[in-house]
Amino acid sequence: MQATADVTKKESSWSGWKGQAIDLLYWRNVKQSGAVFSSVLLLLFSLTQFSVVSVGAYLALAALSASISFRIYKSVLQAVQKTDEGHPFKAYLEIEIALSQEQISKYADKILLYTNTCMKELRRLFLVQDLVDSLKFAVLMWLLTYVGALFNGLTLLILAVVSMFGMPVVYEKHQAQIDQYVGLIRTQVNSVVGKIQAKIPGAKRKEE
Repeated sequence: MQATADVTKKESSWSGWKGQAIDLLYWRNVKQSGAVFSSVLLLLFSLTQFSVVSVGAYLALAALSASISFRIYKSVLQAVQKTDEGHPFKAYLEIEIALSQEQISKYADKILLYTNTCMKELRRLFLVQDLVDSLKFAVLMWLLTYVGALFNGLTLLILAVVSMFGMPVVYEKHQAQIDQYVGLIRTQVNSVVGKIQAKIPGAKRKEE
């Protein structure tokens, strides 16, 4: 019974985090989404001008300055008012932040699963288990050479963040039109792939 309760609790926690992420990306709370979006963009733009070490040091100094100033302010206020409220961050200091052995094991298993899946997929593509899939992968890598020539990693990351916070809202408002165009593109791609499979010997997938 205890194990079942733990599993239910974890699933509920995961659903909660997932729901919060969806609300964030769909701008359910404009202030919260705007704060996260602007903070992430500011961090990424800072990394385009300064090194990771400098940005990390400045962020740490800013956080320390704010916490030390607040700590001193509360201490002076308590001394003036002759109160004993204790440490201003006591509630946060008492929060348990250590990962349990079970959590570490769970995350390690997930990382191991994703790593093994990725390695198997790369082996399948590079050793041409399926010719069409390997050709698709080759075309993707060829396109990425042009993307890499135009943008660096941080620029792509900035574009990814903008897309994450922009595309869900656009899709929600114009879902019917977007689904229609995506369906047309998918049909054309499947048609081209089918023709390639028909013309290249050994390219056609084996029926399971």
